[in-house]
Amino acid sequence: MTPKCFLDFWRRHKKKILITASVIGSGYFLYKQYDYYSRRLQVIQRELDNEREADELIKAQIQAHFEHIQRIADTTTLPHAIQHLQTRIEEDLDLSHLTERLMMGKGQPNTLTLAEKLDLWENLKILSFTKMVISLWAITVLSLYIRVQVNILGRHMYVDTARGLGSSHLLEEAELVDRNDEQKFLAFSDFLSNYGLNTLIPRMQIAVAEVLKSKQLRDVFDTTTLRETTIRIIKIFMSTGRPHHWLDYLMPEDKQSSIRGTLSTDDDATVTNINKFDQLMMETRAVLLSAEFGNVVERSLEVGVNGLMEEMEGSVGGGGSSSTSGTPLARLVPRVSQMGPLLLEDPRKTRFIQMIRGIPEVEIFFTLLYANTVPAS
Repeated sequence: MTPKCFLDFWRRHKKKILITASVIGSGYFLYKQYDYYSRRLQVIQRELDNEREADELIKAQIQAHFEHIQRIADTTTLPHAIQHLQTRIEEDLDLSHLTERLMMGKGQPNTLTLAEKLDLWENLKILSFTKMVISLWAITVLSLYIRVQVNILGRHMYVDTARGLGSSHLLEEAELVDRNDEQKFLAFSDFLSNYGLNTLIPRMQIAVAEVLKSKQLRDVFDTTTLRETTIRIIKIFMSTGRPHHWLDYLMPEDKQSSIRGTLSTDDDATVTNINKFDQLMMETRAVLLSAEFGNVVERSLEVGVNGLMEEMEGSVGGGGSSSTSGTPLARLVPRVSQMGPLLLEDPRKTRFIQMIRGIPEVEIFFTLLYANTVPAS
């Protein structure tokens, strides 16, 4: 084609050529953009898939670690604490001096006056129920408290060691748990035995005396009466005094709370600069003060009372309508005094702890706690 013909062709088809070129250019540009974003989307999708795989791996390991932590609590920490608790309760609520004096009075009728006998029986009645209900309350609440401790500690330890799996959002930055902090933290499972009982026993004894003041030794008890009596003692004990007063029997005073109350707002940075041990203690207190934990304690005590009644049924008699059913309180008191040591047997050998562990609400609570989703009070 000659230059003249080309120019004529250009003049005649200039608009069409430009439109065609524009369409082709736009199409190529769109193709390149589509190819770029397709590749970018594939990269992002692979990253998301990798992150999901890492999260699933972490979740699976958290679950396995959670189950391992439960075994530690049930086979090591709890048996040690319960054994120590049993020793202290037996020492502080030793009833042998009362039973020995009553037996002496029975063998030698002139050694005790009627008033002295009645006073001994009254003390034996109060202290026997105190021993039984304290044992029930203590093993229930202490077992829950230790599980809270071990779950909080286990989660912190897992987060500390799981960072090597990557920067998943499931892993939070946290200070490492020092071995000394770990031992110091777990040692507070003995706080109830070493310190809490000193206040717990007289407080429980007041609740028992309030409930039993109208109960005579000749009154007939069946399982229904005994259940109602036990539940009423627990309710009076739990509701007397300031809210969550029972927490003082399990843990020392919250020093961080006292510090926060004395510092100005300019000193807030000092409060947040706490060590791992203080953090573990604060988290534990927050969980124990939560409404969710309160519900777990209440439900566990209900199940504990039912288990206690099953153990006592052979000694008490059924709650039927027959006038011969039931046992006079005087004959029931010795059996009541024996229930404390039975409740505080090695938890690896008794079904009492297993009954509490089998409560659905309890298992849900601790599963959520380990995942760090139980809100504070």
